[in-house]
Amino acid sequence: MNNTTQGLDLTELTKIKQRLETADLPPDLREKAETLINRATLSFKYSGYFSSFDQVSKYIDWITALPWNKISEDNLNIAHAQTILEEHHYGLKDIKDRILEYLSVMKMNIEKAKNDPTLENVNFMRAPILFFVGLVGTGKTTIALSIAKAMNRKFIRIPFGGMGSALDLRGQSRIHPEAEVGQVIKALRRAGTKNPVILLDELDRVSEQARADIMGVLVELLDPEQNIAFTDHYIDFPFDLSQVLFIATANNTGNISTAVIDRLEPIQMPSYTDEEKTIIAKSYVFKNILNESGLTPNQLTIDEDVWPTIVRPLGFDSGIRTLERTINGICRKVARMIIEGQGSSFRITVNNVKQFLPSW
Repeated sequence: MNNTTQGLDLTELTKIKQRLETADLPPDLREKAETLINRATLSFKYSGYFSSFDQVSKYIDWITALPWNKISEDNLNIAHAQTILEEHHYGLKDIKDRILEYLSVMKMNIEKAKNDPTLENVNFMRAPILFFVGLVGTGKTTIALSIAKAMNRKFIRIPFGGMGSALDLRGQSRIHPEAEVGQVIKALRRAGTKNPVILLDELDRVSEQARADIMGVLVELLDPEQNIAFTDHYIDFPFDLSQVLFIATANNTGNISTAVIDRLEPIQMPSYTDEEKTIIAKSYVFKNILNESGLTPNQLTIDEDVWPTIVRPLGFDSGIRTLERTINGICRKVARMIIEGQGSSFRITVNNVKQFLPSW
């Protein structure tokens, strides 16, 4: 090892010590980290080299970046939550009522704890975890995002589609050279708070050979008696997940274990009728995509009698994904026509609508 490399490592070691000194860590974890640094310091002092330096550096980086005590302030104003839900979702009255009831119970428990100091450490997330089940494009992910927005919490999505190992969730022990932190701890680092909304998306789409192991980790993750001390193999220290609001989604429940479903509150997402899709298209989707395309309402208008053709160009579709793609295609074509100087504004009618619809 040359002197330049040794000097760089010593400089990095000083930075790690400073980061550890300023970090807000649990006392036992701080002691553990200090032991690792002291070992590295002695190794540099007597041999000028420490083979596990990169591992120690990465470990300290992770534990000092985690939000052990950082909590975002909740907004549990029910009227505000209702406004957000109505703004972003058409219909779904029963589902919206269920969400508002869920938030109301949280608020009641928090108010109760304020008046009774003995309840200070009560876990308020003991209500069953919301589990949205429905076909593709029915709004499962977006309604979870709206809940996070209504509560003023950070939103993080963990995709389960194709997940092939329970270690993807729980992390791998540092004794392995290529060890990685699990998705749950990564989500908390990205959120920067210990009480985000974490969406466990598409639970039914995990790899078949790893399903049993992943379901086992999920039971621990979702059980309030166990997730108060969730241990990632890489961090190797319990993290309190009791203040995380977990929300889960799936297309169906057939591939999800009974033990996991027992900890969830399944909510069926309905398919949309053509009439509902027309309202969603005009009131929500078109407005958003028009803005994303850089167009103004004056540059693109759509006649009322054209919407049935836009809503169902190929036949019935339970969700609104096809609808979004169709409107997106229309907006792209109009944007190109304006850029190419073919006009400054366009009106879509029953006579010219086929000109603007995507070709399948």
